[in-house]
Amino acid sequence: MDTSTAHASEIAAAVAAGRVSAVAVVDAALARLAQHNGALNAFTAVVEARARKKARALDAARSAGQASGPLAGVPFAVKNLFDVAGLPTVAGSKINRDRAPAVRDATLIARLEAAGAVLVGALNMGEYAYDFTGENVHDGPSRNPHDLARMTGGSSGGSGGAVGGALVPIALGSDTNGSIRVPSSLCGVFGLKPTYGRLSRAHTFPFDASLDHVGPLARSVRDLALAYDAMQGHDPDDPVCVERAVEPVTPLLAKGTAGLRIAIAGGYFRAGLFPEARTAIARVAAALGVGDEIEIPEAPRARAAAYVITASEGAALHLERLRERAEDFDPAVRDRLIAGAMVPAALVVKAQKFRRWYRARVLELFAGVDAILAPATPCTAPLIGQSTFMLDGAPVNVRANLGIYTQPISFIGLPVVAVPVPLHPMPIGVQIIAAPWREDVALRIAHALEQAGVVTAAMPALAESGKKPRKVGAVMRAVT
Repeated sequence: MDTSTAHASEIAAAVAAGRVSAVAVVDAALARLAQHNGALNAFTAVVEARARKKARALDAARSAGQASGPLAGVPFAVKNLFDVAGLPTVAGSKINRDRAPAVRDATLIARLEAAGAVLVGALNMGEYAYDFTGENVHDGPSRNPHDLARMTGGSSGGSGGAVGGALVPIALGSDTNGSIRVPSSLCGVFGLKPTYGRLSRAHTFPFDASLDHVGPLARSVRDLALAYDAMQGHDPDDPVCVERAVEPVTPLLAKGTAGLRIAIAGGYFRAGLFPEARTAIARVAAALGVGDEIEIPEAPRARAAAYVITASEGAALHLERLRERAEDFDPAVRDRLIAGAMVPAALVVKAQKFRRWYRARVLELFAGVDAILAPATPCTAPLIGQSTFMLDGAPVNVRANLGIYTQPISFIGLPVVAVPVPLHPMPIGVQIIAAPWREDVALRIAHALEQAGVVTAAMPALAESGKKPRKVGAVMRAVT
């Protein structure tokens, strides 16, 4: 087994059985990272010494007869807004590089490592997570593993690129308006945005407290489920993390779609689609035997209200930085934050009232269905540097519109799995949306589609990219 490109479930099984050592797995992952990150620009820091130390400890524990965890020896990486002990939490910014290194890991890192996973580094992202393209002005753009000239999507762009390029089998990202699902769609991987409050955000750099989610990206549904199960549980360090019993989903995957009622989101979610997105929805719906459409009411207003809340909460968080170091922001991020600071309070109150109404109306839909299918992005990955595309016959801004189908869903905290449809030449994603706390439903449907071969995270031929790999130390910080 080539562990450098294996799935997490395969790695964990091999390590637990003694067919391969955790040290060998980590060495292979670090070698692949060194070979290909120069082209992908997914990592901003590598914690090589830490990773090898953890791997040696796992091997020693197994030799001593201790049981291996469900993610034994599995390398993973995190968006660089997660606290990593010994690293400054840069959150994609220039300003945060002046921060003191974190003294402890984020809760979700600790939980994954408790399950046997091995952190190997931190990942590129859009500045302060206010981004849908994956183009960072300080670290350079993360690049799509299927075409290095194209975007990964954002703001978890490094997470999408690292998983899509098989640098790691699992990565963590954050999702405020679509920042897990957009990179999952453009990079052709699976992504999970759980219910708001399900997974702890403690010891991560925030963007919008009332909208921020965190979750995993992976190259298989089982890997997504394994990571999600390992990270569940209440955390008092995150005030919105619910006191809810852990509800493992991995044992439920084999139940498939039996008894589930599924519909396609119509209206707003069918307008403006590029042909590739229409094809992806059609393939998934046909495989599931789904023909019924359902209308999600007032989705355009939900997107508008999400913009208002995002801009105002983001501006409030960054107000002092804007006053003191405005020139050190990405200009595009700075200008949106300044605009957010000028949003009238009355408009924010109106948006929040609408949010409550809209959530109640959408939840009513789940009395008749268990899951809803919707596009993840309107198109496949645009070119890096591309500023506009045509939507409904009119040129629109790429950065603002890659999340048109994700924002109305994250706005009310519903759980969503993004699944990759492997079209040629570029993949594109479909959202599987479920009722609150029913991540199991979305993951069961995703697993059934994967088993049928309808959705899959295809492996790109990075060796044929034509990009000369650069040494790790030339493009990122290597932490020893």
